[in-house]
Amino acid sequence: MAKTNTADIGFEKEIWKAADLLRGNLDASEYKSVVLGLIFLKYISDRFEAKYNALVAEGDGFEEDKDEYTSENIFFVPQEARWSVVAEAAHTPEVGTVVDNAMRLIEKENVRLKGILPKNFARPELDKRRLGDVVDLFTNIQMKEHGDTKDILGRTYEYCLSKFAEAEGKLAGEFYTPACIVRTLVEVLQPYSGRVYDPCCGSGGMFVQSAKFIERHQGNINNISVFGQDSNPTTWKMAQMNLAIRGIEADLGKFAADTFFNDLHPTLKADFILANPPFNLSDWGADKLQDDVRWKYGIPPAGNANFAWLQHMIHHLSPRGRIGMVLANGSLSSQTGSEGTIRENIIKADLVEGIVAMPSQLFYTTGIPVSLWFLNRAKKQTGKILFVDARNMGTMVTRKLRELSEDDIMKIAKTFEDFEAGTQENEKGYCAVATLEDVAKQDYILTPGRYVGIAEVEDDGEPFQEKMERLTSELSDMFVQSHQLEDEIRKQLRSIGFIIK
Repeated sequence: MAKTNTADIGFEKEIWKAADLLRGNLDASEYKSVVLGLIFLKYISDRFEAKYNALVAEGDGFEEDKDEYTSENIFFVPQEARWSVVAEAAHTPEVGTVVDNAMRLIEKENVRLKGILPKNFARPELDKRRLGDVVDLFTNIQMKEHGDTKDILGRTYEYCLSKFAEAEGKLAGEFYTPACIVRTLVEVLQPYSGRVYDPCCGSGGMFVQSAKFIERHQGNINNISVFGQDSNPTTWKMAQMNLAIRGIEADLGKFAADTFFNDLHPTLKADFILANPPFNLSDWGADKLQDDVRWKYGIPPAGNANFAWLQHMIHHLSPRGRIGMVLANGSLSSQTGSEGTIRENIIKADLVEGIVAMPSQLFYTTGIPVSLWFLNRAKKQTGKILFVDARNMGTMVTRKLRELSEDDIMKIAKTFEDFEAGTQENEKGYCAVATLEDVAKQDYILTPGRYVGIAEVEDDGEPFQEKMERLTSELSDMFVQSHQLEDEIRKQLRSIGFIIK
């Protein structure tokens, strides 16, 4: 079996373990800004100093020229904000003030970072001794042993995001989608070039995985344009830092904003939309948006925003655009309010390309079963929908959490690839291609189990009569052993003066 997605994280894991020991009595949500903020500060300082030293070596005196850095997408770090200054103050009472000052100076010099960096390191409740220890931790990272700065700190940032999601539980759903789910969406959509959009982008994981996909396939990251937004100001800032640490240019708007009421990209027509909207969001403001142009397929019910999110994304699709999104399983069959009618209208418009039923326990944040929806304005297999039942996939990596393996993800992606090529055959219990007429007969319910059926059990060659005689004989023997054990227990209890009536 292939490795799971978090198998190769030895270095990041060590960083997390060491940093987590220093948390003290801070909540995970507070500690998150401390660790992620310092990772970001170390990253931009390291990149700056590498370029700074190269310019010094050239000897032309351009090492303090801001344009030399911005032209290469490197953030300019003024003298008082460089990591060496922070490291020197690590074990002084002023370390928090020094870090806050560094963050302010960097924001002042780099318009893109204005209002994004955390500046609360001097607050009294943050133990300055522990803060100094975390600074030491990042000071002592030996980058060259683990790859370049961007790669190792990017991976560490991403790994720490996942660990904070685990620590925060349900509260983490606002900012983190497990990497194996994001990877599945990306591998199916294959965003090589064009406009990539996430209307509820959280910490930016969809964009990071899209960039990784392009790198794996020797593509050019500059061939995609990234757009997104998020309503949570803290999460929006995390996304900005996460993308900056990966060198991904993105337009997430000038501020955090509610997608339904303040669409920051109103004219955008995206080629790829990847999203994990909040599950079954109620009280999303339906009463104030009854006549919205986005509700082409029906007005979404006030008690559930699932089909509001879906229609918002369809509204933003280019003529060749594709959507990959996560929705709670209820959206596959619900008839509540207008949901059944909206789903039927979207299916009749031949926008649905495929549905994947996912296994349970993939999220840190919820046990709600989910499905992946894939929509396409330019379907190659018109009048058909691919159904995949992946509920038996994945491996439990902890007692509570399951991950899809690399093999699982690539199997699903290959199934979609073969479907597009017209070569995918039905596989009982796993996948099936259904026509829109087939779906109409099922009252436009999209639950994959209705179409893929149950996998056939392999015949072991033992005749039924012989098998039943063998099994009943074995069961009879077990009953005899059970009675013998029961008698022995009664006997032992009597020997110490206890009698079971």
